[in-house]
Amino acid sequence: MLASGHLWIMKKILILACLIIAFKGLYAQTFTLSSADLGGQFTNEFVAGNFGCNGNNQSPELHWTNAPAGTKSFAVTMYDPDALTGSGFWHWVIVNIPAATRQLKRGAGSTQAQLAPAGSLQSSNDTGAAGYQGPCPPEGDAPHRYIITVYALNIDQLVTSTNSTAALTGFLLNKASIAKASIIVYAKH
Repeated sequence: MLASGHLWIMKKILILACLIIAFKGLYAQTFTLSSADLGGQFTNEFVAGNFGCNGNNQSPELHWTNAPAGTKSFAVTMYDPDALTGSGFWHWVIVNIPAATRQLKRGAGSTQAQLAPAGSLQSSNDTGAAGYQGPCPPEGDAPHRYIITVYALNIDQLVTSTNSTAALTGFLLNKASIAKASIIVYAKH
């Protein structure tokens, strides 16, 4: 009788352990990108101040959580797949963000403001300049999508420069990416 009672308790413990493992997997946190500044539409503060737009051209605050184990650095890009170029338009590329960093402050896309994390590098956007270029879709176009992505990378430093094209940097990012998290924000002119 004692042996069967002991066996029954062991079965209960085993079932409980399996349930705990299963529920832990269901509630595992995922790599997530968020912004205190952005909702569904860009406000004038983050819109370009050139190319026919008169916004403040300030990059938004971005923060991320639950980076995967093994992350050695981060990168952030902002891309408009709806641009009338045939290949989209890269608005922002910042790489070599230290692994301990979990936020880009508002205005970090300005190379003059020096708000980007120490050691990070802002590559050329599709205007040919380094740093953030706010959205400015052509007047009358349907709203454009702007995909902002944070990459968790398996390397400390991406071998790129301020003169590297966004396409080349994107290729290097995808090779070194452990995980990505994105948000989509819209703009219309």
